[in-house]
Amino acid sequence: MNISIIVLLGVFVLIAVRRLGNFHFGLWQVMLLGAAAVLVTGQIGPVPALHAIDPDVMLFLFGVFVVGQALEESGYLFHLSYKFFRRAGTANGLILAILFGAGLASAFLMNDTLAIIGTPLVLLLAKQHRVSPKVLLLALAFAVTLGSVMSPIGNPQNLLISLHGRMANPFVEFFRYLALPTAINLLAAFFILRFFYRESFHGEALVHARQELRDPRLAQLARVSLILIMLLVFIKILLVFMLPQVDFRLTWIALIAAAPILLFSAKRFSILRHMDWRTLVFFAAMFVLMESVWNSGFFQSLLARWNPDVSSMGVILPVSVLLSQLISNVPLVALYLPLLMHAGAGTPELLALAAGSTIAGNLFILGAASNIIIIQNAERKTGHTLGFVEFARVGIPLTLVNVLVYWIFLRNYL
Repeated sequence: MNISIIVLLGVFVLIAVRRLGNFHFGLWQVMLLGAAAVLVTGQIGPVPALHAIDPDVMLFLFGVFVVGQALEESGYLFHLSYKFFRRAGTANGLILAILFGAGLASAFLMNDTLAIIGTPLVLLLAKQHRVSPKVLLLALAFAVTLGSVMSPIGNPQNLLISLHGRMANPFVEFFRYLALPTAINLLAAFFILRFFYRESFHGEALVHARQELRDPRLAQLARVSLILIMLLVFIKILLVFMLPQVDFRLTWIALIAAAPILLFSAKRFSILRHMDWRTLVFFAAMFVLMESVWNSGFFQSLLARWNPDVSSMGVILPVSVLLSQLISNVPLVALYLPLLMHAGAGTPELLALAAGSTIAGNLFILGAASNIIIIQNAERKTGHTLGFVEFARVGIPLTLVNVLVYWIFLRNYL
């Protein structure tokens, strides 16, 4: 009896239903229960469990969440949104701006961060311009999912792949392979949303209202942090070409960007208190559970018995999309990535795993943590929500288009 696999299956079920009797579980609670179970049953020891937690990923997430929380608390996010969205004269332009604006931002700030700070923004826009909140919430969900595909720091699973996939220059390689198909898929999201919600794409002129800063001092620091992120990403790319021997880690980008806020803001403790600690707990627990599962040898034995071509593009994309619905995309990548590395997969295959595990979030609500964040925040703030069926009726055709587009582009690089 393989206890680690039994625990993993239990985690799959709880993530899917998230309810047991009268108890409602958050994703982080489910993963924490799974990690505790393998520790208590002796499937992994305390020291190996501690070593399994990837400090680069944890520190990167910490830094990004600090910057995201400062953007929201200072009001700088809403200030920027006015400057960006005031050029949208109609609902068509507004939804296109959300798709491409949030998509581009999620490539640098991580999709979960954009889900947190973007939800109150799109709810405000829906109220101001008499557009259905559901349309804008769906646009935000699809934007942060698709936009995060094209960057190694766009989401946690891409970060895992870029850190452990032995890519020479992850920023250049992600952009080279995935930027154009991502832009096509963002445009496809616009037309699919327009097909299902024609009434929200009205031609009335939009009138935008300027949002004042809540805390000018914190907003100034948040602005510095955003500039630092852009600058350090550019430096990282240059170093690969000019000084490849310099190990400038992605983690440093997030920590350096967060430093002005943590060092100079009087609200540093408020920011730390309100940032997304639950997601950090989720990832720490996930690393422990997946290390236990990998050490059990279960998946290695299945590979030896069935001998599938795990590095085939036709296997990677559908498997990563479908299995992400059960275990979420980050645990899937944590399991699949070692298999690809053992199989000698190249950059196109690794990026197919990044794309497939990410666009899984467009299929069903449970396919990405960012979907859950958006829906829960919307329910808490205004009572608006998205049901499973309503999300799926738009998400299923969109995901089919997404898979086809990425498959066509990545296959051409093989």
